[in-house]
Amino acid sequence: MNSNIHSTKNKMVFPNEQPVIDQIPFSRRELLSKTGLGLGSIALAGILNSTGQLSSPLEAATGSVSPMAVKKPHFKPKAKHVIHIFLNGGSSHLDTFDHKPILKKFAGKELPTGNLKTERKTGAAFPSPYSFKKYGESGIEVSEIFPEIGKNIDDITVIRSMHAYVPNHEPSLNLMNCGHSIAVRPSFGSWTTYGLGTENQNLPGFIVMCPNGYPIAAGKNWKSAFLPGVYQGTHIDPRHKDIEKLIENIHNHSQTKEQQIKQLDLLQVLNRKHQEKRAQEEILEAKIHSFELAYNMQMEATDAFDISKEPKHVLEMYGDSVQARQILIARRLVERGVRFIQLWHGAGQPWDHHDNIEKGHRTLAGQCDKAIGALIQDLKQRGLLDETLIQIGGEFGRTPSVELPKVGSNAGKINGRDHNHWGFTTLLCGGGVKGGYVHGSTDEFGFRAVDKRVHVHDLHATMLKLLGFDHEKLTYHYSGQDFRFTDIHGNVVEDIIA
Repeated sequence: MNSNIHSTKNKMVFPNEQPVIDQIPFSRRELLSKTGLGLGSIALAGILNSTGQLSSPLEAATGSVSPMAVKKPHFKPKAKHVIHIFLNGGSSHLDTFDHKPILKKFAGKELPTGNLKTERKTGAAFPSPYSFKKYGESGIEVSEIFPEIGKNIDDITVIRSMHAYVPNHEPSLNLMNCGHSIAVRPSFGSWTTYGLGTENQNLPGFIVMCPNGYPIAAGKNWKSAFLPGVYQGTHIDPRHKDIEKLIENIHNHSQTKEQQIKQLDLLQVLNRKHQEKRAQEEILEAKIHSFELAYNMQMEATDAFDISKEPKHVLEMYGDSVQARQILIARRLVERGVRFIQLWHGAGQPWDHHDNIEKGHRTLAGQCDKAIGALIQDLKQRGLLDETLIQIGGEFGRTPSVELPKVGSNAGKINGRDHNHWGFTTLLCGGGVKGGYVHGSTDEFGFRAVDKRVHVHDLHATMLKLLGFDHEKLTYHYSGQDFRFTDIHGNVVEDIIA
């Protein structure tokens, strides 16, 4: 399934199987001009490829296929796109979607079951400071801090029995994003674009947005690792409204488009010549592809990221905040055929509330709840929710027992929760999952997943199935063995699939 078709072992050829550069007695530009297919003519004429997008100059001229071209999965998919809303830092399931009223009975007392080992020392039971309310026909309880998500709960599967390996951010982020807690592995978005390609060749297939900088571990979260570099995520900071700041160097102010086309043509010929002698350097393919993508993005990205083109009522529906902006942009990217969009709440680990969880979670939920509710409704109204799989959650949950900090900035503040990988909650919406459904549960206090347990590997296997893949067969041969996203683990959770 390796789609690295531009490597030297898969040279670009004309139908007569003669290599382009080696067999013609005149320049490639002269050849294209003689056949009426100069790159300027191609770009200006708007020649379309098989996906209906404007062909890249090289693709249109030679008939080659982009490594990001649309590919067929193993079977008919339920979902065509993924939007991952990442509440990074570890949002508390106990204060959002897994109500445990019994904690009030034991408030300030030791849990009769004892405390599981987490990263820091914890003490007595700590009830949620928020009230919960039942929503929809399903009657699923949702915290007061997420009323808009609550209103859409009948379109959502609530997985309350998630569990992972360790209570630390970096390995948990690596596991949630890349399928392995330690080793360097390709990210979910990279596996998805490797397997499916993307419907829009003029935009990156995998886009990552994180306001005000990078999350913990930065680009490792959206890396392509041993997959070809074209499949890695493209990071954008949505705090910027000006397209020139949002995407650096999106416009060339010193050259016309015709001059850029000529420059790109020469550059691609030189790059291919250079690549012929370096067959094993797959990073060259990513660099070559990036030049064409950068040119194509000048028009498409400017339009896709400009939310001012949205009607007033849509802008009001999402709200006026950086979270609202990036979530609305995600909908615009889905409309334009982008395959995988990951939305981080912010730089660092904003949901990591070891103290003052009442104020912290309320504030962050207030920044994104309205826009998430709007996204679900907006996609639904446009007929896109059924083909768009939305994931909402963090890398782990929080403890039902209060943290007892002794050092650091939160020392002495007994009003927060420690990391908890033993049990937490993830939401899935659209893309072929059941609506108004709760899967599994934690124990009566919310410490450990006990019923219908779902490991992160199982979540990934299930999401891949929704995208049309058998997770055991979506592989890439590297360093003498076949690797897959779910490593050697993972079971599809059939109960959550509609």
